[in-house]
Amino acid sequence: MKKDVEDEKINTILEHAILCQSAGNLQSYVIFVVRNKEIKHALAKAALSQMFIAQAPVVFVVCADQNKAANVYGIRGYELYAINDASIVATYIELIACALGLGTCWVGAFDENEVRKIFFLPKAIKPVAIIPCGYPAETPKTPRKRRDMIYFVDGG
Repeated sequence: MKKDVEDEKINTILEHAILCQSAGNLQSYVIFVVRNKEIKHALAKAALSQMFIAQAPVVFVVCADQNKAANVYGIRGYELYAINDASIVATYIELIACALGLGTCWVGAFDENEVRKIFFLPKAIKPVAIIPCGYPAETPKTPRKRRDMIYFVDGG
């Protein structure tokens, strides 16, 4: 049996994650914290049958609240800022979970409409990331990272 993630750790993740930057400090995102087995299974199926999602003790589903950003920033808020905000908070969730000794995986390959149905989401709440979270069963080898995309532009 896999070790459950303590409520204290989940609360720590959420309390720190929502401190992240967001466009106009609107926090134009929604975070679902899922422990329900049936919903985790449905999410795994929606994520192209990536069943490891269903095995995680807790799954965070991060969505962009596009109308919230659009109300202040118009179409750019709807199409970009809300997605950025959701991506930033999802990244913070992963970083904080890691700092607490937990493992996560950002899952972006999923059927958006299926995730919408699971949570009864309106059109302007866009699923961005499914993040299974738990105590790692193994320590994977760190992959080699590219550096050829980094350019320094110095003053002249």
